[in-house]
Amino acid sequence: MPPRGLEVSEEGENTLLLGKEPKWESDRPRTPTCSDSRTKVVVGGVAIISLLVFIIRHALADFQPTGPYKIVEVQTGRDFFNYYDFFDGADSIGSGGYNTYVSKKRANQLGLIEFLKDRTSGKESVYLETAAGAYEGGFRESIRLEGKRRFDRGLFLLDVEHMPTGCGVWPAFWLTDESVWPDNGEIDILEGINTQTKAKTALHTSAECSMYAQVPSYAMTGDFDSATGIPDRFTGILNKFNRVEADNCWVKAPHQWANQGCIIVDSNQGTIGEPMNEVGGGIYALEWDPANGYIKSWVFKRDSIPTNLQKSMDTASSAARVLPDPDTWPLPYAYFAIGDNSGCSADHFKNMRLVLNTAFCGEVAGNKFNADCPKEADMFDVNGDSVLTCNAFLDDQADHLTEAYWKIRGAYVYEREMEFRKDAPVDKREIRKDESGDEQEDQN
Repeated sequence: MPPRGLEVSEEGENTLLLGKEPKWESDRPRTPTCSDSRTKVVVGGVAIISLLVFIIRHALADFQPTGPYKIVEVQTGRDFFNYYDFFDGADSIGSGGYNTYVSKKRANQLGLIEFLKDRTSGKESVYLETAAGAYEGGFRESIRLEGKRRFDRGLFLLDVEHMPTGCGVWPAFWLTDESVWPDNGEIDILEGINTQTKAKTALHTSAECSMYAQVPSYAMTGDFDSATGIPDRFTGILNKFNRVEADNCWVKAPHQWANQGCIIVDSNQGTIGEPMNEVGGGIYALEWDPANGYIKSWVFKRDSIPTNLQKSMDTASSAARVLPDPDTWPLPYAYFAIGDNSGCSADHFKNMRLVLNTAFCGEVAGNKFNADCPKEADMFDVNGDSVLTCNAFLDDQADHLTEAYWKIRGAYVYEREMEFRKDAPVDKREIRKDESGDEQEDQN
């Protein structure tokens, strides 16, 4: 017998009888509820959001910082220190400088900060000095400025009339994120070491950042630094016969000195240190451009600054400013390939700030002291230890480091404007509806 409320049709199928109460709840005709409406709204909302995310993601992928440069910071005259914080304390363990950095208040008390006005132009230069240490241990008192702004790209210009130089002296103008170093990278724009006279740019990174076979020789005028005298892994004996290009930026790269990084050196003498100071200094420029896949460096002596570069600095604070265009400048002395299709992804460099400092001896100038300053090393030798010898020299000559000062006309930072990439692929997809009413994607 069929259940109450059902009868068997001629075809043998159970049929609901009108006017009779169904025995089972599932047999009742279903009436739409509010929850059904809410479900449709939610599903529709999710679909719309997904579509918007898809559109925005693809739009942003083609919206890149590849436009003209715009000025971000003009660090000149009395405004110079507004862009920096004074670090107060000992040098970092990694650098190990034989100095201590002082606060702005202490720097003013010691007369380490001055503004010098040029008689011809009337413009003020920033003067940064160091002083013989007043604290126990002979540490020299110096200045370390740390930028307030963080960068992920940019064009950085330093107009310097005089940079610190001399045995045991280690000045630098660089980019870093020391709190997570080396994960976010380090770029040394200008670095003086003892009495060296060739400009160089160095990158220090985490693993998997190599320039090997990535940089064509025609892209730059400089050469990779080299590594030699590295201890044999098995015997520990220094190998002074092999010479390897320092083209691996990883701070723990095998076959290079610890934290050597990848370094490109200018082919011309006299581009840092005393020779550069004697001709009135010049411009150090670094272009960090991940969207276009490179980091480049230039150095220009005072009498060879490109017209476009000079005008861009002269008009940086003007409403009618000239924008820098590195494509019109001579070839850079350094070129590093980063980003897609290179041996170093662009995310090795990010969230960095500018640092300007003068250190003494330590891990770099100290370790190179015996080689760079052999006469002084013989006079103050401490058991053949180059770093301790440098420290001993500094203790004795603390009042005679007359060239260990900065005289800076200005620093300028630019960033490229955002724009849609000119080479962005054209999306030719069309949306159609199939027979069920669902949207489908066609690729023509």
